[in-house]
Amino acid sequence: MLAVLILAVFALALALFRLHAYRRQMVEMARILEETPAESNLALTVEAGGEPARRLCRAVNRRLEKGRQLRQETLSRERELRHTMACISHDIRTPLAGAMGYLQLLEEEPEQGEEYLKIIGRRLGELDGLLDELFLYTRLQSGSLPLKCKMTAVLPPLYDALAEFYLQLETSGIEPRLRFNREDISFYADKEALGRIYRNLIANAIRHGRGDLSISVTESGVCFANLIEEGQVPDPNRIFDRLYQGNPARNNGGAGLGLAIVRELMEQMDGKASARIENGELLIELGFSGGMAAEQGGSAD
Repeated sequence: MLAVLILAVFALALALFRLHAYRRQMVEMARILEETPAESNLALTVEAGGEPARRLCRAVNRRLEKGRQLRQETLSRERELRHTMACISHDIRTPLAGAMGYLQLLEEEPEQGEEYLKIIGRRLGELDGLLDELFLYTRLQSGSLPLKCKMTAVLPPLYDALAEFYLQLETSGIEPRLRFNREDISFYADKEALGRIYRNLIANAIRHGRGDLSISVTESGVCFANLIEEGQVPDPNRIFDRLYQGNPARNNGGAGLGLAIVRELMEQMDGKASARIENGELLIELGFSGGMAAEQGGSAD
């Protein structure tokens, strides 16, 4: 009986010791969390034994690490936003200053009114395009532009985009060469987004390419190819980066968001945009997640 009593007292003492150790550990963890700055690379450790304490410590450390990652992402987005606004502000001021300058010339030389008004119109058109790109890219980044994807015929929005750029293509001396082996090719895509992708790629070819523009449509995707301007070879690994410009002089129009928008739209349609350089040509390829609805007995817009 005495032995049982001694064992019971020993067990009770051990339990009280472990309880005190747990309490001390909890108090110490609370103190560290209260006194350590939020930006610290703090990681808690456990002195008291036992799986419950270790489990709690691991859970707290995971939550702390997640908080650090979120703060880093927020800071990174803030830096990117400041950089974007600085670059876009430069691009917006350029056409705006040009339009203002010609307005002043119009007041001084009214006899040149028709010519100056045309130039002002072009400058304001450039400004409108820049603002449109910025607004669209911002909506894509914030997730406030839901896409309605379904099996969509590839060629009709491509025809519309080429028709929209007819004058610019003709003025630039670029002849589009469209190649396809059948007209009923369809992909899983949003029709409006697909048209925007085509327009951005055509505009990119006009601004940065030389020679004719080749567009190939196959069951595996769409490929835009054009010769690269001499001395302006872009980095295919960076060409879809936001604000990337192959020409450091930034004198060929655009805000460097066109191809970034192409990539964002493709990814939101579960597709992929990639680029490579081959035999002096820049090839931009669009890969879609599904295609050829006609072969599957479906229908496409």
